Amino acid sequence: MIIILKKNPEEKQLTNLMAWLNSMNISIHPTEGQTHTILGLVGDTSHVDIDLLRALDIVEDVKRVQEPYKNANRKFHEDDTIVKVGDTQVGGDVFSVIAGPCSIETEEQICEVAEAVKRSGATMLRGGAFKPRTSPYAFQGLRGHGLELLLKAKKLTGLPVVTEIMDLSQLSLFDEVDVIQVGARNMQNFELLKELGHTGKPILIKRGLSSTLQELLMSAEYVMAGGNDNVILCERGIRTFETATRNTLDLSCVPMLKKLTHLPVIIDPSHATGISWMVKPMAMAATACGADGLMIEVHNDPKKALCDGAQSLTPAAFDDVMQAVNAILPHAYKMPKEA
Repeated sequence: MIIILKKNPEEKQLTNLMAWLNSMNISIHPTEGQTHTILGLVGDTSHVDIDLLRALDIVEDVKRVQEPYKNANRKFHEDDTIVKVGDTQVGGDVFSVIAGPCSIETEEQICEVAEAVKRSGATMLRGGAFKPRTSPYAFQGLRGHGLELLLKAKKLTGLPVVTEIMDLSQLSLFDEVDVIQVGARNMQNFELLKELGHTGKPILIKRGLSSTLQELLMSAEYVMAGGNDNVILCERGIRTFETATRNTLDLSCVPMLKKLTHLPVIIDPSHATGISWMVKPMAMAATACGADGLMIEVHNDPKKALCDGAQSLTPAAFDDVMQAVNAILPHAYKMPKEA
């Protein structure tokens, strides 16, 4: 349930209203928007008298929220959320580009790529230290040493870093990581999501291979229910009957998620297609349809990459993508407020 307050509500009446709601074991999440203040109510609201609430002088309207996700719901939070990451942000007027290798291999490799993507305009550096692989015999990443190398690249370039966590036991190693990524395979690892809800760090959640948008938003809800509102959603392709590409990139999710939630939405065209030459057109399309940013894999020598070389761009190819994206940005679709 949400309560939409009139402008400049009388403070004593508001205090009394919130005390009454709290007495019924209902949690209140206030949000001050540009035009209204909204009280989002979480808990058993079935016994709350809507007509009584509407009769209050400070209340403009009351609505029941049918969706199971509350904190992530745009009805609870009309204005877009901006997630601060170091000296940059995800959402708002900043178009974020997270770039770097799928897997950190050597100090030379990660530092060379970091400097290259920064020159081309990337706002954050990605790099995998812990790698979930389908085969137990495939390269699993450098783990703790990989994180050390990633942080060296961060110190060298000043770029905030994004990397994936696989298990709760690894959390203590992520103190200096700016954005913790929850991969597609862990999107519904609810114990992990609960713990990340207590960190206060920005959490990037990738959509699961076969997950619906509501399931993605429920994963975000797990993090937000723990008190951490710094959540970024990432579409990385879903599994369909098509086999020509690694996955099927669902760009329709961008406007739909923009309607359903206030959280920022970014697109990963690298994992979605699995083919390097397809990254540019998909990145351009994602930009045009209103995404808040991109996550792109870049390797200094893709043919020798230990992980996902087929979908990785060279630094030169990444620079070309950035030029195309920057040309589209002024014309990108913006979701109307009344949508």
